[in-house]
Amino acid sequence: MTPLTRPMTRPANWHYPARSTGSAPETVRVTPEDAGWGHAGLRVVELAPGATHDLATGDDEVVVLPLAGSCRVEAPFGRAELAGRPNVFEALTDYAYLPRDTPARLTSPGGGRFALASARARERRPFRHVRADEVEVELRGAGTCSRQVNNFGTPAVLDADRLIACEVLTPAGNWSSYPPHKHDVQRPGESELEEIYYFEVAPGPSGPGVGYQRAYGTADRPADVLAEVRTGDVVIIPHGWHGPSMAAPGYDLYYLNVMAGPGPREWLVCFDPAHSWVQAGWPEQPVDPRLPMTGGGR
Repeated sequence: MTPLTRPMTRPANWHYPARSTGSAPETVRVTPEDAGWGHAGLRVVELAPGATHDLATGDDEVVVLPLAGSCRVEAPFGRAELAGRPNVFEALTDYAYLPRDTPARLTSPGGGRFALASARARERRPFRHVRADEVEVELRGAGTCSRQVNNFGTPAVLDADRLIACEVLTPAGNWSSYPPHKHDVQRPGESELEEIYYFEVAPGPSGPGVGYQRAYGTADRPADVLAEVRTGDVVIIPHGWHGPSMAAPGYDLYYLNVMAGPGPREWLVCFDPAHSWVQAGWPEQPVDPRLPMTGGGR
């Protein structure tokens, strides 16, 4: 099946270094217009102690996800006190879901960093405060491909219109988003989903850590990305195969995935047949004993 055609307005670069897309207090700002697509978006807001941030969701549904710190989310029809977490490597977090056409205010008594994951929404869903213990923690892969997936914004957990989101924690030296996969065609067994990767990397004793992200295209839609990623970096995936996400030895890797598309709210992927064979050996390999890094696991 031929992939759907999109306007050729997308930036040539898929990798955006930290603080290159936004201005204070938004350190990350990727709208559908910025990415040259139609659905997925992400902002990251940094607030000083006691600071507030006003937002209007407009055409988007939005999840307010604490990355570090706690905050209060106030909307006309609800209020959520988000306990948050010290950082993404230490704990799961609760979060708030805001429907489209909603004004809201974020207030952080102690300061912090907060992701606003979004998708263009057709329908209004109810405001919701989702507790950390409602998040489904999944351990995927085996051996050096072991990773933890926090399914906080997947269809089984969150009642949303289009937004699909999760967090992935990869222990130092492991590969995740592997085998490479894609979801750019709407067909049986595959969803058409735009995707944003937002990265944080645990520091080492001498300074900030580093990881790597690979993405490549198909014959009819070429692409070639091999990016060195650091805390605050973003990689967009409009189409094509993506993976692995590589945690360098010594540095645990975190990324937030934000996905949305024009079809049903399903997360169905197609693995690159050149590399999918590696999964056959996983049943004989143990899951990395460093997992789960936060919360429970199954």
